[in-house]
Amino acid sequence: MPAIHVKSMQIGSDAIDVHGHVNNQEYLRWMQEVAIEHSTLQGWPLPRYLEAGASWYVRSHFIEYLRPALLDDEIRICTWVADLEKRNSLRRTLFLRDADRSILARAETRWSYVDLKSGRPLPIPEILRAAFEIVASESDVLHALAFA
Repeated sequence: MPAIHVKSMQIGSDAIDVHGHVNNQEYLRWMQEVAIEHSTLQGWPLPRYLEAGASWYVRSHFIEYLRPALLDDEIRICTWVADLEKRNSLRRTLFLRDADRSILARAETRWSYVDLKSGRPLPIPEILRAAFEIVASESDVLHALAFA
């Protein structure tokens, strides 16, 4: 069970906007995709959340764009859980291009663990907490990926 989930991909034409680089909406979509993939790999696919009667709702997103990603770029999207508080969690994401060893963007999402019936935040159960190792710093991630 990896503390850091990494997805490699090549940028296709469907991700490119009128400015010739990856559209901002794609970063947000990819953030959600890798979060779901990571949770699934940790033993928490969507059906398990539904059985528990709770799931993660986005509270906030933040994305800092540093360099453009372009058509045919090979990138890695890396995500990890940076903290687990009582009812919410911070997940961070890096978008990396190996060709020039650059960080394209860094992002974070604050997720709230929510009861599906009431829509109210719930305490994160210990069994769910145990599935995710906390990786506190971006430098730890870059070092683990030999990107530092």
